[in-house]
Amino acid sequence: MSRQDFESSLILVKDIMTKALISVPGETTVFQVAKMMEQGGIGAVLVKNNDKLHGIITDRDYATKIVCNNLPSDTPVEKIMSSPLITINYDETISAAAKRMTDKKIRKLGVTDNGKVIGLITSTDLVTQLTK
Repeated sequence: MSRQDFESSLILVKDIMTKALISVPGETTVFQVAKMMEQGGIGAVLVKNNDKLHGIITDRDYATKIVCNNLPSDTPVEKIMSSPLITINYDETISAAAKRMTDKKIRKLGVTDNGKVIGLITSTDLVTQLTK
């Protein structure tokens, strides 16, 4: 798939998004979330309180917020999460997702359906699609 094919693609976000979501309460420690990420081979966990989405913690948050600031491993994720979660509707094109990630300088988008987060799409998902 060429860049032009990618940009004009009718492939939708819902076609390549990850549907399995993992979320934790805000008081979960950064150590606990790091273990979840390691064991699950994932790069992001959603942060919720009382079933309301508050943000996302990503592998990048560890490098830029925890390690660089020498925060202790018992720091609650709500202290370092990225918030609000930037989203895209499930029926938008993958080129729209790529543009939003580029514009916002992020690598993960929440995927929504009528305002409810139903999945995640990552820059890796987009690159994988581009190489097909």
